[in-house]
Amino acid sequence: MLQTYQPQAPDRAEVDALPGATLLEFGTDWCGHCRAAQPLLAAAFADYPGVRHLKVEDGSGRPLGRSFRVKLWPTLVFFRDGTEVARLVRPQSREEIARAFAQLAEK
Repeated sequence: MLQTYQPQAPDRAEVDALPGATLLEFGTDWCGHCRAAQPLLAAAFADYPGVRHLKVEDGSGRPLGRSFRVKLWPTLVFFRDGTEVARLVRPQSREEIARAFAQLAEK
């Protein structure tokens, strides 16, 4: 699991082409909601170590976040083979995150 939000984001076509399971997390390092979600994410990630994690810094004028219509942080978008299978906005529990991770495993 990545620790800091990366200022350089991939473009939408790169995200859509990613094989396998991916979590795309939008937020900022200074966001209180984002910081509060980190222990919950870490606990859920422990059961899904094979999931790719992209932690992207978001904000006004950032094209990747706009392409996903991100309005609040953190926004978690779960993909399998480039297709969105779940989305969470400001998750409040480890269980909520774990249910979204479990959807990645469903075929």
